[in-house]
Amino acid sequence: MNIGITLIIQMVVFIVVVLITMKYIWPVILGAMEEREKLIADGLAASDEAEIALKKAQDEADGIVNEAKGVATEVRESANKMANKIKDQAKSDAIAEKERQMASAVAEIEQEANRAKEELRKQVSTLALAGAEKLLNKEVDPKVHADLLNDLVKEI
Repeated sequence: MNIGITLIIQMVVFIVVVLITMKYIWPVILGAMEEREKLIADGLAASDEAEIALKKAQDEADGIVNEAKGVATEVRESANKMANKIKDQAKSDAIAEKERQMASAVAEIEQEANRAKEELRKQVSTLALAGAEKLLNKEVDPKVHADLLNDLVKEI
């Protein structure tokens, strides 16, 4: 065979292979490449959206944390105020109870002192009667001299 004819046949076969490839294989390859390109673009867009959503979620989480801190601070302050109020109330109750007990003790002491004075007056009047009886050397009737004794008790 001749090199010229072989070369022409090879060129024709090459052109047929190129045409078949361009007609049937190349569109499939280009379609796959375009689909892959679309998938990559969608993935990048989803990544950007996810990054934006992550930033938004982080901002919301920071806001919730800050709000929770504010609420916790308010609760703590309220608890401190309530504790101080309870403590002050307990102090005032304790002072009132102390004053009530002191007044009760003073009243009891006064009553006891009055009883002791009255008992002492009775004893003094009895001693005075005994002394007067000895002086007069006769018996003194306490019923008869009740006014005298009452006056004597009042003076003492």
